[in-house]
Order: sequence, then structure tokens, then C-alpha cells
Amino acid sequence: MNNNNNKLTMEIQSEVFKMLVKHLQNKTEVQNIDLMNLADFCRNCLSKWYVSAAKDKGVEISYDEARNIIYGMPYDEWKSKYQKEATKEQMEKFNSKK
Repeated sequence: MNNNNNKLTMEIQSEVFKMLVKHLQNKTEVQNIDLMNLADFCRNCLSKWYVSAAKDKGVEISYDEARNIIYGMPYDEWKSKYQKEATKEQMEKFNSKK
């Protein structure tokens, strides 16, 4: 694969990531516990991956800064506006995967 194809691939992947983040920001009814139970990742996982990828490139970003990027607002604000208490069933499903 030549450099032009690599650059194009990275640009496409970047756009897809932006679309995924925007989609999750707009789908506030989808709880992190639901994402974890269905897909084994959540917004917090994306934030951790963001921190890790930045570090790999020599860029320091805090977990809170990364969550702000992923959630589109400070995490505490998102949590107070949108996060619901996990149900007993959600927690049982989550804990059964461990």
C-alpha cells in the first residue's frame, strides 16, 4: 500500500471515528451499561483508548479531557443529565461476563 492510500485510509478512519462519537453523543438514551453488555465497550472505554493512542503519539491528554471529547461535555454534566441507575438485570448481565 502506498503512502497516498495510507493517508486516505487514515482520513476515512478519522471521519468514521468522528461519526461514531457524534452518534454516541446524540444517543444519550443508550446507557454505558447497555453498550458494555452488548458490545463490551462504552464511552469510557473510548476515552481510555483515546488517552492511550495520544500517549503513543507523544501527546499528553488527561482521562477527563478525553471524556470531554467523547461525551461532548464534562463527564459529570453528562452523568447528571443522562445517566440512569443500572437495573438489577443490567448489572447481572454485566457481572456474568467477568
